[in-house]
Amino acid sequence: MEKISIKDLGVKIGLEIHQQLATNKKLFCNCAPIESDEYSIKFKRKLRASKSELGEFDPAALFENTKSKIIMYYANHESSCLVEQDEEPPHEIDEDAKKIALIISSALKSNIFSEIYPMRKTVIDGSNTTGFQRTMLISQGGFYNSGETRVGIQSICLEEDAAKILGEEDSVRKFGLERLGVPLIEIATEPFQVELTEIKKIALSLGRILRSTKKVKRGLGSIRQDVNVSIKDGKGIVIEVKGVQQLDQLEKVVEYEAKRQHGLLQISKKIQETDWKFENSDKKDITELFLKCNSKIIQNAIKKGQKIVFISFKNMAGIFGFSPYEGIRLGKEVAELVRFFGIGGVFHSDELPNYGVEQSDLEDLKKFAGIKENDAFLILASPKENIHIVVDQIILRIEHIRDHGIPIDTRLATQSGETKFLRPRPGAARMYPETDIPPIIVTKEELSEAEKNIPKSWDDSIKGLETKYKINSQLAEQIFDSRYIGLFEKIIEEIDSNPTFVASILCSTITNLERSGLDSNLLKNEEIFKLFQLLKEGKIAKESIEIIFENIMSGKSKTTDEAMKNASIKSVNEEDLEKIIEEIVDKNEGIIRNQKERAIGPLMGIVMKELRGKASGEIINNILLENIKKKIENL
Repeated sequence: MEKISIKDLGVKIGLEIHQQLATNKKLFCNCAPIESDEYSIKFKRKLRASKSELGEFDPAALFENTKSKIIMYYANHESSCLVEQDEEPPHEIDEDAKKIALIISSALKSNIFSEIYPMRKTVIDGSNTTGFQRTMLISQGGFYNSGETRVGIQSICLEEDAAKILGEEDSVRKFGLERLGVPLIEIATEPFQVELTEIKKIALSLGRILRSTKKVKRGLGSIRQDVNVSIKDGKGIVIEVKGVQQLDQLEKVVEYEAKRQHGLLQISKKIQETDWKFENSDKKDITELFLKCNSKIIQNAIKKGQKIVFISFKNMAGIFGFSPYEGIRLGKEVAELVRFFGIGGVFHSDELPNYGVEQSDLEDLKKFAGIKENDAFLILASPKENIHIVVDQIILRIEHIRDHGIPIDTRLATQSGETKFLRPRPGAARMYPETDIPPIIVTKEELSEAEKNIPKSWDDSIKGLETKYKINSQLAEQIFDSRYIGLFEKIIEEIDSNPTFVASILCSTITNLERSGLDSNLLKNEEIFKLFQLLKEGKIAKESIEIIFENIMSGKSKTTDEAMKNASIKSVNEEDLEKIIEEIVDKNEGIIRNQKERAIGPLMGIVMKELRGKASGEIINNILLENIKKKIENL
């Protein structure tokens, strides 16, 4: 992707950081926020859009309602109760969560309200059993500094986290309830204009302020970044991109979304140059016509009893495939929309013949529908019950792009750094007062206590780690920014291990295994702690740590004990070690005869292959060298 000029497009960015708080219970019940994939409870719901207190429907809720999904929930008694199942009113707010929210607001110099009003935010994608998320505006205003950039704070909210998506099958969407109700703080920044390379630093600085409190959770899923993107010619339209999991993605996401918005404005002008206007006669059922089409997609749809539908667009030839930037096309916008309804895809005239649709099929279609050379068309397969909704939404979207340029969407970040359609942007009707929880008072004493507990800065925290544990600044930064800082301190204090060694294992070794495609989320903190205990007791060698990590992170084992058994790791006493090395030296007498003491190199490789993880490399090296010298003397 070509680098865009932020100045030329006038790109404005706003961040929304969602951070789970480290509390012992959920926001409005006494359940512990425990991650688990074992479920003893299962129930289902069918959610629907309803009017707000003002008698209005939220557009995002109405749009989601068109999918008509059944929601299946999975839960266990340890991490959820009747509150999560919406069978019991919420309890009083968790005081720890409230205190942490006040500390973070104070640290960001934000103006805290004396009364906090719980609100309901309509959500009917199934991620909340109630059909809404509880949220509270804690404070507004404030700022923080990221290098020389001063970043304003728009608002700070305390809210419930949503349920965890487990998967989707046909008309059923599955969620686990272990995360539902976990306290979450949402921090929205004021819009800012910086170079693309600065965005990550700005998000990292805010994340570091949160981590400095030592009262937020670490690990995958505990912090999420949403980013709002607008361009100067976009008539004030702001697109929210959700789900940026990695900070490294931010630059790519903003760049792609800015190009997409600018590209849509150019596509809009192209459509305006035509006299296209949708008529009901432009839509036709062509199932019978395509019964013998060789496209596997079309044949599979027909076998499922779906309809093949054709929509014509007069004088729009070339516009669906027009690409002002690489990967930005009207055809792609339509394809993203239809996938929302569970439809595999849509063919447009600018990419045909292709995908098994042959020239003869197109000739038959043109005769049947009276298509002219300058006309464009779409072909899609859809279940009968959804077809009118899908076609209506396609036409509405193309009309909106023609008339306004940029549709007001909420979009989702992909792993590649692109964005895809998620749902329309919510309206004002989305939020209304929570009737089950009274206003929450913030006392002067609580404000004073929050001020006293403002954490020291990131720089001071790093210097503190360097001084306390006698580690270098690079390692101090790595361990502080990692999810293992708490575990690091626990290992040092309770096991009395070398801080530099522990930090290197937790940062470098695990990171290197992740780069090999292994999953660090399978490696639980208690298993890491146990490993260092075994090391201290002399039951394993340093070299076995990586082997055990690799075994667990690859999914072959769940525990340290299981990994040691699977990898055949057990300590070898010095007497047995001597015998094994002596045998290897005897078998490789020829190498020693030719290379003398330099034979230590190749023989060390052979010995380590035999004894990997069973003894210290330093001890092996010393015994091997001693045996090589003896052998040289006897030659």
